[in-house]
Amino acid sequence: MNANSLGRMVLDATERHGGAAIRFPRDGSWHEWSFAELGAGVRELARGLAALGLAPGDRVAILGETRPEWTLADAAALAAGLVVVPVYQTNSPEECRYVIDHSGARAIILENATQLEKIEAVKGDLGGLEHVVSMEDTGRTTTVAELRARAGETPEEELRARLDAVGPDDVATIVYTSGTTGPPKGCELTHRNVLFTGDAYVQQIHLRPPATLFMFLPLAHALARVVQMVSLQTGATLAFWSGDSRKLVEDVGAASPTHFPSVPRVFEKIHARVLARGQEGSAIKQRLFAWAIATGRRARPAMRAGNASPVLKARFALADRLVLSKVRDLFGGRLELALTGAAPIPLEVLEFLDACGITVLEGYGMTETCAAATLNTPEDPRFGTVGPPLPGTDVKIAEDGEILLSGPNVFKGYHRNEEATRDVFDGDAVRTGDLGELDGRFLRITGRKKDLIITSSGKNISPTNIENALRESRWISQAVVHGDNRSYLVALLTLDADEAAALGAELGIEGDPATMAGHPAVIEAMQKEVDQANARFARIEQVKKFTVLDQDLSQENGELTPTMKVKRAVVEKRYADTFSALYDG
Repeated sequence: MNANSLGRMVLDATERHGGAAIRFPRDGSWHEWSFAELGAGVRELARGLAALGLAPGDRVAILGETRPEWTLADAAALAAGLVVVPVYQTNSPEECRYVIDHSGARAIILENATQLEKIEAVKGDLGGLEHVVSMEDTGRTTTVAELRARAGETPEEELRARLDAVGPDDVATIVYTSGTTGPPKGCELTHRNVLFTGDAYVQQIHLRPPATLFMFLPLAHALARVVQMVSLQTGATLAFWSGDSRKLVEDVGAASPTHFPSVPRVFEKIHARVLARGQEGSAIKQRLFAWAIATGRRARPAMRAGNASPVLKARFALADRLVLSKVRDLFGGRLELALTGAAPIPLEVLEFLDACGITVLEGYGMTETCAAATLNTPEDPRFGTVGPPLPGTDVKIAEDGEILLSGPNVFKGYHRNEEATRDVFDGDAVRTGDLGELDGRFLRITGRKKDLIITSSGKNISPTNIENALRESRWISQAVVHGDNRSYLVALLTLDADEAAALGAELGIEGDPATMAGHPAVIEAMQKEVDQANARFARIEQVKKFTVLDQDLSQENGELTPTMKVKRAVVEKRYADTFSALYDG
């Protein structure tokens, strides 16, 4: 990205590229913004923000679902020389208050009346928040459309001057970590951080137009922001979801993307549903499905390596025509690559989808490294690893096994927190808190330093691997393994609400997850899932007892972060009696 700032990059891209920059479903049909229309909108809104009296370097928060107006607001604020502070759309009023207050935001652009109510609930504690702008008309706020109409109050020359004044090492955005312990920390990412990372992504996955990138990940997350910028810079099209999680798979199919960045849980659910369908029907259909998947598992790696025999290629072509192509049709039929990170993804899911012709590239990073710092490549994906480092970056393993990341993608520091900034750096590398090992240049994650369980016999066990194995089950939503200072491991399990009806039908019982949790048939079914997961691990690492909670863990109850990571300390404390009871019997 040959520009001094993200705002400049976006405006240059809108002048350089033609066609659709953004596509989105709304009111029953698909709409488009051309690059020219996006550029005009960015300029108008940037000048409107300047008309509010916001000066270069001032912070502006954005609160809302992933939608085109979020991208417009982001690009416009950056073009005006402002610092963008994304706020998770699922945050509570108090969580919103913390981010807005701590960042010192003078303005907020929010989505609708629902998000406005959160801000109104804490407005009395936000003395520095001067302006509230909404994407939709709430009847109580200035709208984005109204602010764009004020563009004439700011000369075009001032916008150019603001763009020229921004330096690559200036802070572009303050992204607050989702924080599994303590309040979130604001990561200061510079224009150089994001521009460099975007270029590295393009090199790593060979992104070239024409391409369509599906957008549903929260734009408050660093990965979604970088993907958004990469799409605009390369002249690709951003295809947005409808905003309805129940229609996510339908949205993907309708958008027909070439690239699909997503969290592992989406791929896990698709894997479970495809498997379930493959086990339906006649014995012949079930055998055909199993044969096709097995053929894909053999053929795909061989084809990438260039040593697939003519017979294997022919078998794969037949399997693809009869079975595998139908799986790809779920993604619209044009999918070239899928990307995933933020949490571990089961090896079985990656290999299964690859067999179907869907390459899912796993990456690894953190907000402090501007999202992914390592990423597998299309030509040589090593499933079970999170890939090699991005071009121009480095990965090292400390003596205690901790992963250290360095490069131009590493953040400037934590906003208003010098102590935490000092603690996170080891020279010019950032400490990740994760444990890993290098297989050549490929990084493999082995656990989390602070999450290690030390049993009463002194054995160190990473619960993450066991929890991931349990969550591969179609029926299990969350799994939390416990056993510090104990002689064996136990687990809390929750049922997947989306699959509860299917589980009930299979077991011949009725009810919702709350009523099903304690049913003997459900407990027996969960025992089978636990046994299957346990088979992968040594005896000391196996779960000996478990209980099924009558509700899922949630962000609303403070048990999950906005990125759906378990707040282990909260769960351990809240369910302390439940864990203890598993050792009393």
